[in-house]
Amino acid sequence: MSNELLLTAAEAGRLIAARKLSSVELTRACLERMAAVEPRIHAFVRITDDLALERAAEVDRRIGAGEKLGPLAGVPIALKDILCTRGIPTTCCSRILEDFVPPYDATVIQRLREAGLVFLGKTNLDEFAMGSSTENSAFGPTRNPWALHRVPGGSSGGSAAALAALEAPLAIGTDTGGSIRQPAAFCGVSGLKPTYGRVSRYGLIAFASSLDQVGPMARDARDCALLLQVLAGHDPLDSTSIDAEVPDYAGALKGGVKGLRVGIPREFFEYRGSRVSSAIEEAVRAAAGVLEGLGAVCEEVSTPHLQYVIPVYYIIAPAEASSNLARYDGVAYGHRTPAGASDIVELYRETREQGFGPEVKRRIMLGTYALSAGYYDAYYLKASQVRTLIRGDFERAFEHHDLLLAPTTPSPPFRLGEKADDPVQMYLSDVCTIAANLAGLPAMSIPAGFADGLPIGLQITGKPLAEATILRAAHAFQQATNFHRLRPLQPPSGLQGAVVEWARGGRR
Repeated sequence: MSNELLLTAAEAGRLIAARKLSSVELTRACLERMAAVEPRIHAFVRITDDLALERAAEVDRRIGAGEKLGPLAGVPIALKDILCTRGIPTTCCSRILEDFVPPYDATVIQRLREAGLVFLGKTNLDEFAMGSSTENSAFGPTRNPWALHRVPGGSSGGSAAALAALEAPLAIGTDTGGSIRQPAAFCGVSGLKPTYGRVSRYGLIAFASSLDQVGPMARDARDCALLLQVLAGHDPLDSTSIDAEVPDYAGALKGGVKGLRVGIPREFFEYRGSRVSSAIEEAVRAAAGVLEGLGAVCEEVSTPHLQYVIPVYYIIAPAEASSNLARYDGVAYGHRTPAGASDIVELYRETREQGFGPEVKRRIMLGTYALSAGYYDAYYLKASQVRTLIRGDFERAFEHHDLLLAPTTPSPPFRLGEKADDPVQMYLSDVCTIAANLAGLPAMSIPAGFADGLPIGLQITGKPLAEATILRAAHAFQQATNFHRLRPLQPPSGLQGAVVEWARGGRR
């Protein structure tokens, strides 16, 4: 395996800018790695090798000509296959969009192009981002690089697995109920869901429009900060985009956590009588000890309405999905049932039956029911009212605290197929991440330990537009621990004990 693959994106960008490493060399190393591991991992549904090498050569030429490009110019990146890419198929891993080639770029894709990043290809996901395991893809599941019989999480499982398997130094994910943070936790990488509206959704194929958000995924907080710098900012093409100044995220990493007030919501450790795994709770408590050792003040807080997040989310998100996915009818674009339908109703029915997978159909039916006459007030309206209560819990918590610390997931990555036939158990795997989407808050998952050799994620949530504070805390934690530096080919034995020991006052 090439040593270049072990570089962080920040390190690679510096070497490329100094002409000590070419973008072509790094891109070729990534493509060779992909060729070696993709048969087992299946993180990608489309590899754009020729385009990637052409792009890398162009960046090298510009640097050689003396142009000053951004800190990530020439660095390869994996793109979740839910963002429109001009001239490159964008399928949402659904048969209904199998042949769709967008004529335009999503705003975030355009910004990545302008920053000089190199597109390696499109990563696998649960169909239309509806899932927590990347098993719902029409093109087959992705496997967790730490244990091939385990899921990588979802829906951005392909992006997370590509990072963990050293196929790419950077990736883009989207997060509607935890779809960046949960796979980041399961694959031992870092992933940030920005504040709703901080990153443009123009060109993101919608699942639930009041919840969806695009965000960076990488191997550490510094790389996430650099990538968020490229993605963030107002976009007049997105009516939900926030017109606010974008801070220097990488520059903010230096501040440390001394004096930060950190709340630990007790409800994140137990949901309706079921507790998170003991290993995960221990890792989160130990992480709080690490931050305290660095000068933060940690204390328990309460977010009492967390007990309603699953029913609220699974009314609001399917209702919005039902509306958004109504456009896929076999008429304008996408899959269309072969000739023979007797009328327009049969055309719609057969097209959607053939084009959508079981989970997408389930959520469309749930959402359509919740919005139907006679049930709107009882379900969707009531869920929206409880969503306001959940948001209020966070507002009160942030009156006295700068950040909140919690588990990212209630358990380590589960086995492939383990929850595929039990939608309720699958939905419960998002119980720790959904609240941030309902409240529109920024939240990040970073590696914080291991349970039986499988990664554990620590979730850090902040006030609206407080991504810089989250990244600062994440960076401080990563400077004090080694979890984010471990790869599946490196055994994690002993490091959990190191963090627990330091939490008791004896840093190793």
